[in-house]
This record gives sequence, C-alpha cells and structure tokens, in this order.
Amino acid sequence: MKICRKALILLLGALLGVSALLLSACGEDNSEKKTSGITDEPANLPRDLEAIGIDPQSAGIQPQIIHDKKNDPGFQLQKPDEGDAVAVVHTAVGDVTLRLFPEQAPKTVTNFINLAKAGAYSNTPILHVVSGGLVQCGYCPSDDANPNGVSSYGAPFEDEFCDSLYNLRGAVSMANTGRDTNGTQFFINQANADDFRKSGGWRGLKTVWRLVSEKLGEYKDTDLLGAYITENGDKFLNPDIVPENVKALYTQNGGNPQFDGVYNAADRGNTVFAQVIGGMEVVDKLAQMKTDKDQMLQNPVLIKSVEITAYQKKS
Repeated sequence: MKICRKALILLLGALLGVSALLLSACGEDNSEKKTSGITDEPANLPRDLEAIGIDPQSAGIQPQIIHDKKNDPGFQLQKPDEGDAVAVVHTAVGDVTLRLFPEQAPKTVTNFINLAKAGAYSNTPILHVVSGGLVQCGYCPSDDANPNGVSSYGAPFEDEFCDSLYNLRGAVSMANTGRDTNGTQFFINQANADDFRKSGGWRGLKTVWRLVSEKLGEYKDTDLLGAYITENGDKFLNPDIVPENVKALYTQNGGNPQFDGVYNAADRGNTVFAQVIGGMEVVDKLAQMKTDKDQMLQNPVLIKSVEITAYQKKS
C-alpha cells in the first residue's frame, strides 16, 4: 500500500507557510438548509481582492460560504445532543471520539460515514504527524486521479466552508491538494494555544497577508496573477476581517486558522466536519511519536476501525 505523499507535503507546506513568509520579511437540499438555519449565500470575501484592484470572478474565484444562522462560532466545542451521530476512531494506542456536523458539512459528513461503515478506514495507518500542528489519517490509494483517496462518491467532491466551524484544536478537517479535491484523507488539528502563539499568532498571519497582498498588487495586471493565486491561495487568510470572537477562540484554544476557508480570499481551505470530544490525549500522544524526515511515524500506528454510533450522555 502506497501513501499519497503529495497530499501530505502540500498540507505541511500550508502549515509551515506562516513561518516561511515571516522569515522572508453544506449534498443537502435547500429546504432542509432553511429549516436548520443553514443557507448558501455568496460570500463577502471578494472585497479583499477588489480592494487590491482584482476582479475575483475574472480570477476564477466565486466563494460560496455556508451561513449557519443557528449557531455561533465556538459551538463546535460543546457536547452533542443525546442521540446525535458520533464517530469513534479505534486506534492501536486508544480511541478518539468525534462529534459530527451533518448540517454544516452535509456532503463531507455523509462521505465520512459511508467510508467508515464500508470499512474503508479499517487497518489503515496514521499517515503523518506534526507535533504542535496536526495528525493526518485516512487511506490514500495509489491513484493519480484521486491523490487524496477515492471518496464514497467515486470522485473528488467540493469544499464546504461554514461560518460557524473553524480549525480549532481538536477540529477534524478534510485534507486536500487544492480547491474541491476532497477524498478520504482527514486530519485532526493538534496545535494548542501555546503552539499557535509560538507560530506567530494573529500578528504573524497578518504579516503573511500583507506580503501576499503586495505580490497580488504587483501581479494584478500581468499574466502571472493566475499562477500566483494557484500556488499561494492557501495563504490568503485576511486576519483583518476575522471577527474578534473568532480570534479569541484561537487564542484561547489553539488550532490552525490558516486552514480556514471562510475568510480566505481565494476560496481555499480545509472543510471542518467534526470535533474531538473524547480522546484528545491520544491525538497528543500520536503527535509526540518519533517521525522520519517526511514526518511519517517511524513505528506505524493503525486505525483499527471507525465506528458510527449515537451519542449518549453519561449519567
């Protein structure tokens, strides 16, 4: 079994992008969405590019943010309701329990549940770990057409960026190699508040946005614009438009905001579809294990199975 290194390298590059730049300077129908308070509406983010003098539509950028009118940012840290679907990831070093968000990321959650029930994740390795960053899982077959694994739909599927879900510590997101390239691979954000601060925090991300904005201004009237957006779009998070309550969530809890698609001006990011509600110590243990030069575990750890069950409150 081959592991898809391209997906891992690109994801790691996104994680380390902040430091590198610093050193250089929801498949659900519309009626259900309205009932649940979830709506698809055009994002306001293109104004970030328009302020630089770039027409987003001409650049191929048409963000569609899923607006959650029922829940506030941070609700993902709460326990689910009795009977809600949860996933238990059984690993060789312990169990990790995930709260799923089918309303906010319907197609992604359906994909994950289908794969879990089909046994697609059974006896697959923990692919990749970055201490103070993330733990990546999910079998990636050797298939050039599906570098992130073959989804339950048989093909890569679209991102689902919801304005109430973020890549906070413990959030579970889809790994990808660009816009709308989701398959089977996912990762758990492991960075804590100290890790976020040491990486540069919001000040560091603001510096990154300033640097890429300057480059966008240089390239806006040249043939290099499209190539620059394609290569660097995952760094287009603009901290200036991130609400203070969202910033506070990262400052207090940790995580990797550079992976968020909600405030990314190029419609790039990683879909959040679940949150760890039990077994975060297992995730931390995995992140501390010895790795090789490619940050693969020297002693592989397997996911034995992923069990989908109903949440039951402890009496």
